[in-house]
Amino acid sequence: MSDLNELTRRPFPAAPDEVAALLGALHRNRRTFAWKTGGLDADAMRRTLGPSTVTLGGLVKHLALIEDHYFTHQLLGRDYPPAWAPIAEEDDWDWTSAADDSPEHLRSLWLGAVARSEAAVGAALADGGLDRLLAVSDWTEPANLRRVLVDLIEEYARHTGHADLIRESIDGLVGEAAPA
Repeated sequence: MSDLNELTRRPFPAAPDEVAALLGALHRNRRTFAWKTGGLDADAMRRTLGPSTVTLGGLVKHLALIEDHYFTHQLLGRDYPPAWAPIAEEDDWDWTSAADDSPEHLRSLWLGAVARSEAAVGAALADGGLDRLLAVSDWTEPANLRRVLVDLIEEYARHTGHADLIRESIDGLVGEAAPA
């Protein structure tokens, strides 16, 4: 669960347009998250810090679900992939069930969701751009791709901070961004 080549580094120009800025920031956050959660065994993926029950495994599974929720389900209006079928049975299933999953399974689940998300975003950009409305929404007013991208950047930033603290407690890994 460690190879950063899973998410290759992409150019992020110093003066991007809006699409490049949003996609660049999201990709950079995903790469940093991959770095903070990679290369660990199952025990490390289940470790908590202080009074929190958050684990790196739970973070990986949660963000995989978030990717599919926003991009596969809401943006494109497609059904959730079969991996998410148990979610209806338990509110915090993505967080709690991760302890039963191997690091390799968690990484595969997350990378699959990221790949589906990138394809969904590409399709939406070709069909309406950032103003493309969600096909399915639980929002009180129409939401567009621009808003979803901003929300995902925020979601990754928050959870990468959690992962940073947990990872430092495991093996001392610190830093702001994945190495080149």
